[in-house]
Amino acid sequence: MRFALIGYPVAGSLSPRLFAAAYGGRYPYDLLESEEFDQLWQAFLESYDGINVTAPFKREALSRVTQLSDSARESGAVNLVVKTPSGLLGHNSDVDGVLGAIGQRQFADTLVVGTGGAARAAITAAGKLGCRLYVTGRSASKVQELSERFGAEGLSFDQAAGLRPGLVIYTLPGLVSVPEGLNFAASTVLEAEYRHPSLAGIPCKEYLSGHQWLMWQAAAGYQTLTGEKPDIQNLINALALCH
Repeated sequence: MRFALIGYPVAGSLSPRLFAAAYGGRYPYDLLESEEFDQLWQAFLESYDGINVTAPFKREALSRVTQLSDSARESGAVNLVVKTPSGLLGHNSDVDGVLGAIGQRQFADTLVVGTGGAARAAITAAGKLGCRLYVTGRSASKVQELSERFGAEGLSFDQAAGLRPGLVIYTLPGLVSVPEGLNFAASTVLEAEYRHPSLAGIPCKEYLSGHQWLMWQAAAGYQTLTGEKPDIQNLINALALCH
C-alpha cells in the first residue's frame, strides 16, 4: 500500500514522520504539493491507495468522493480519501483530532475562529460537546454560511472581542495576523496550526498546541487509510521529538 498528503504548501509537514512511526516504516508516504488540485487528484487516482488532504483542498476533495463518512457529511469537508471496493470514501479525521485534543474537558461555550475546512471540523466536534457555539472569521459571508449550517451564532471580530468563552478553537493560518481585540485570558485555547503557531505563549487559561490536534487526527485517520491500528505510543514519541 502507498499513501500521500496533498495540499499547498506541504513542505515541512510532520505527516510522513508520523506515518512511519505509526507503522514502523512499512508503508511509503509521500508529500505531493501543487497549486493545481486536479494534478494532485490525478496522482492519487493513478498511484496511491489513500491520501490525506490539507489546505486549501478540503472542499475540492469533498466534491470528488463517492461516499462520505459521518464526520465528513456533518462537517462538509474532507481531509482523507481512501479507495474502497465500492468507491472513494471521504472522511474527516480533524473531527477526531479536536475531540482527542480536548479529551474529557467540558465547556459551556466555544468560539471557533476561522471559516475553512479546519473550522468546519472544529464546529462539528464542538457541537458534540453540547456547548453553545460561536463562529467568527475574516469573511462575513462565510461566517454567515457556517452559522446557518451548524446552528452557531456568527460574529464579527469586534463582536467576538466581547466574549470570554470557555474554549477557543483557533483555525486561522499561522502567517495570518491574529485579529485585534480577541481575549483568551479565561479560555482554553486549541490551535490548529503547528508549524507556524500564532498563539503559543499568549495569555490564556490553557494552551493546547496543534501537535495534539495533529496526533489525534493522525491516529484516527491512519487507521481509516490502512485498516490497521497505528502504534499510539510511537506517535506520541515522534511528536515529542519535534517540539
